[in-house]
Amino acid sequence: MGHRWGLCKRSRTGTVIVVSQRKSSARAKAATLPEPAVPSPPPRSVPPQSPIGRIPVQDVAPVVDHGLRPAKSVVGEQFDITAVVFREGHDAVNANVVLIDPDGSESLIPMTCTNPGLNTWAVAVALPRTGLWHFRVEGWSDPYGTWHHDATIKVQAGVDTELMLEEGARLLERLLADPAHERTKDQRTALTAAITSLRDVSLSATDRLAAGTDLAVVAEANARPLREYLTASAAYPLLVERELALTGAWYEIFPRSEGATYDEKEHRWNSGTLRTAAERLPAIAAMGFDVVYLTPIHPIGQAAKKGPNNTLEARPHDPGSPYAIGSPDGGHDAIHPDLGTFADFDHFVAESERLGLEVAMDLALQCSPDHPWVAAHPEWFTTRADGTIAYAENPPKKYQDIYPLNFDNDPAGIYAEVRRVVQVWIDHGVKIFRVDNPHTKPVEFWQWLIDDVAREHPEVIWLAEAFTKPAMMHTLGKIGFQQSYTYYAWRNDKAGLTAYLTELSGEAAAYMRPSFWPTTHDILTPYMQFGGPAAWKLRAMLAATLVPTYGIYAGYELMEHVARPGAEEQIDNEKYEFKDRKWADYEPGGAKEGQSLAGYLTTINAIRKAHPALHWLRNITFHVTDDESVMAFSKTRALADGTQDTVIVVVNLDPHSTRATTVHFDMPSLGAGWDDTIAVQDHVTGAHWTWTKDTYVRLGPETEPIHVVAVAR
Repeated sequence: MGHRWGLCKRSRTGTVIVVSQRKSSARAKAATLPEPAVPSPPPRSVPPQSPIGRIPVQDVAPVVDHGLRPAKSVVGEQFDITAVVFREGHDAVNANVVLIDPDGSESLIPMTCTNPGLNTWAVAVALPRTGLWHFRVEGWSDPYGTWHHDATIKVQAGVDTELMLEEGARLLERLLADPAHERTKDQRTALTAAITSLRDVSLSATDRLAAGTDLAVVAEANARPLREYLTASAAYPLLVERELALTGAWYEIFPRSEGATYDEKEHRWNSGTLRTAAERLPAIAAMGFDVVYLTPIHPIGQAAKKGPNNTLEARPHDPGSPYAIGSPDGGHDAIHPDLGTFADFDHFVAESERLGLEVAMDLALQCSPDHPWVAAHPEWFTTRADGTIAYAENPPKKYQDIYPLNFDNDPAGIYAEVRRVVQVWIDHGVKIFRVDNPHTKPVEFWQWLIDDVAREHPEVIWLAEAFTKPAMMHTLGKIGFQQSYTYYAWRNDKAGLTAYLTELSGEAAAYMRPSFWPTTHDILTPYMQFGGPAAWKLRAMLAATLVPTYGIYAGYELMEHVARPGAEEQIDNEKYEFKDRKWADYEPGGAKEGQSLAGYLTTINAIRKAHPALHWLRNITFHVTDDESVMAFSKTRALADGTQDTVIVVVNLDPHSTRATTVHFDMPSLGAGWDDTIAVQDHVTGAHWTWTKDTYVRLGPETEPIHVVAVAR
């Protein structure tokens, strides 16, 4: 007879019991089945979890790499701290931020639920001093908030009236007795009066409730709350730096070109010097720039020296590329003899400071074959199979005059030497370094170098010239670079610019600050080659208003737009030859007066200085336009006097034609109601208008390609 085995059950002790469904037989003997072995519990498939806490606090921001690296801000910059805070059931929950300053002192700031019912809490903060801060978010059960909500509903409905009023009185007594807070006499008196009224049966229930929910009582309960089941997040780091780390206008020069002259008799150039370059500083300062950036000023090697337009056919008097650093005259810690001495450099720095400019040095960690390091430390370079040292390549580009450093053979030696070199320039007044191609060196090296410099010189700012993949750009920002070059030069349409700025002003703004350059000495896009004056105007204004830091390469004023065939860079590139731009010809009374954009750049920088709203990155709002060639955005910032600074930018991105369209403004973001009108003044033309939520604009090369307007305060 077959067996029909049934269900397997597990006893309370864990023993498996087999239940038989076989029919019984009088002659059948009771069968004794063997006790099955109890299986071992399976191994854990996930690691143990950290306790979530009584009041869950999740998704805290801004946090970079789970708190392994600090989020960034500058003195006075406003940013939001957010978190998701909730609890079970229907009782009220609340949250606050605890800020911990560099000295360890703590301050508590209440948060506000920004989407009631969905548990997101936020508060805007601005930190008043530089240094490494920390913050944590605390969530807690709010017994007063719970009572306020329940009592309001029940008393009005006549449900449990006396019970609710008594519970309110007892709750306020707990507030009075809370040892966590010290209250003034007036504050205690307000709570005591409310307690008395809650228990005063001679008053109506409505009046008694009103006493317990009076605005003064609510304010006191919020300012010095009774916090139950307090649960704190981890403490996360915040690095607060000086304002120039976020906001600045840069102007790039090749010092050797400033003051360079051509000798017609000898058919050769005479190099400019640091002294003649200093004579250009007043004009740069007058345009309103904050930083003067020097391409490398070190000795240049003669081996494989490049001639005009990157050719290998250099003439004896061609200067070579300043990025081919190093000769018998010295390396990264030396000055090219044609430019002068350290005394001349000190004069340049002092004159810059007198005019309100800071000097940025180009740190290009690469060597000419003539660099002293090549002979002294051949292990710092890559030797190929044929015994030669590998030169730099970025196919199809070849840089035969440059040897890249190899950081793997003697990292300790290279680290120490670069740190020494950087200190040389810091000792001569340099507080900003523009780093050439940092993405071709190990990230851990930059992290070490920036951190080591910051220990003694926290004011030093690093700009990454990293036109590379997003992961590398973002990581360089996370490990210490305050600023980064970006893809701005190639973002020319509304969709691309809007998406890119949304990314840069979002989560990435906690660690990477973009620097927008319309052109550089290496980049001249087709848009700039063929866009005409409208392109040169609007791209400079956009760079200066979309983000807080932007840069201009010398010659932008003259709209130098002719490219070397087959390349997105200028013909007769200044990297390989001198360039005398004859600035005096463009000044009043000069032969080319009125043909320079210097006045336009001056206007741009004056607008930036007049409007604090343009000094921040995270405060941008985009507005809808009917024409895809027209983009509109605004920036708003609350000021200390209680007013609001608001700037609106509307731009026709098509430099070749005039566009007329309607802009649909998000009026509340401008500090107005949907049906309000706003009075605006155009900073470029001086025109005054009254704008509404649907405003007609007409922009083009025959008028102006861009409106930059200030909203009347």
